[in-house]
Amino acid sequence: MSTQVPTVVLVHGAFAESASWDGVIDRLHELDIDTIAIANPLRSVTSDAAYLRDVISGLGKPVLLVGHSYGGIVITEAAADNPAVVGLVYVSAFAPDHGESALELSTHVPGSTLGDALTAYPVSTGGNEFTIRLDAFHDQFAADVPAVVAQNMGRTQRPVTEVALSEGLPTSSPAWQTLPSWFVFGDQDRNIPAAELRLEAQRARARSVNEVSGASHAIAVSRPYEVTGTILEALREFRTAGAAHDAA
Repeated sequence: MSTQVPTVVLVHGAFAESASWDGVIDRLHELDIDTIAIANPLRSVTSDAAYLRDVISGLGKPVLLVGHSYGGIVITEAAADNPAVVGLVYVSAFAPDHGESALELSTHVPGSTLGDALTAYPVSTGGNEFTIRLDAFHDQFAADVPAVVAQNMGRTQRPVTEVALSEGLPTSSPAWQTLPSWFVFGDQDRNIPAAELRLEAQRARARSVNEVSGASHAIAVSRPYEVTGTILEALREFRTAGAAHDAA
């Protein structure tokens, strides 16, 4: 394991954008932790993960990947067999196995109401992309966020293609099988049922699972302290390992 403190790379999911991490970034920067939030294209798992791998390569240093929602699929793919990645933090995020997609996992257990809140638009390259209807965004995505903030989030959401949501994880070696992982999510998530996230955390043998009472799918916006706390928990492991290495 590298003795460098990893850079935290934040990857948003569908119906969000990189500013959704602002509260988390503020808290990490207060602690002088190097952090960036990428603009996830949301076009396909394969191309989105390739873009993230390019970002990681450009940094030229170890990274801790943090993914929200569909972003969990992207970090799982991008980290596979990638020596620069030291760990994974799943923030209300999918941690898929080979061949599993966002659409499949979101309906694996009952409870998601996302399908009824979506609207579709055709794209010139074929197929459709989805957004959450503005009249449904607050209740569906960000119920514990002030209405005025949720309204802005709805109007700046990035659409996701049907291809991205339906593409199964390409790699046969999901990164959570070999890298340490941490999970944080809300028990009031209406996009991905908490019961599903518990199952995926158990399968990944997560180092810790922080289930936040009352938190919505937009947990990075509504509960940045809890999300930051999970990231710091992950970073402490690498700092401890680095200190032990230096003392040896």
